[in-house]
Amino acid sequence: MPRVATFAAALALFASVVGEARAADAIDVEVRGLRNSHGAANCYLYASADGFPLDLAKAQKRVAAPISGGAATCRFENVAPGAYAIAVVHDERGTGKLERNLMGIPTDGVGASNDPTAHFGQPSFTGARFSHAGGKTRLVVHVRYLL
Repeated sequence: MPRVATFAAALALFASVVGEARAADAIDVEVRGLRNSHGAANCYLYASADGFPLDLAKAQKRVAAPISGGAATCRFENVAPGAYAIAVVHDERGTGKLERNLMGIPTDGVGASNDPTAHFGQPSFTGARFSHAGGKTRLVVHVRYLL
């Protein structure tokens, strides 16, 4: 019986260590510049240029964060090391999608990692790309309202 208890304790300790290691591989995105607390800040993690930043369905991961005081924090957990880009949408109406006007211009607030400037059109994956070496990565993204 003592061997079973010792084995169970060792297994529980191993599971705890593995769980902590996975939680440590995270990307935290502080979203700033939200004009109100309506809806949520939706953050999208892309591992390639495919779909970035407007095809939200092609994002590798999605996180919705509550807004308070013009800011929100999105956390992507269990992220493998690599190159990524983040797109942020202030989903004021809670539709879960990027709303646009008849000309295709976003009516929701938008932002991207590295706060790249796109004078005409959308930011590129290359301009928004950052490296995640594992462990914890912290980014700040400023939301802009185009209309």
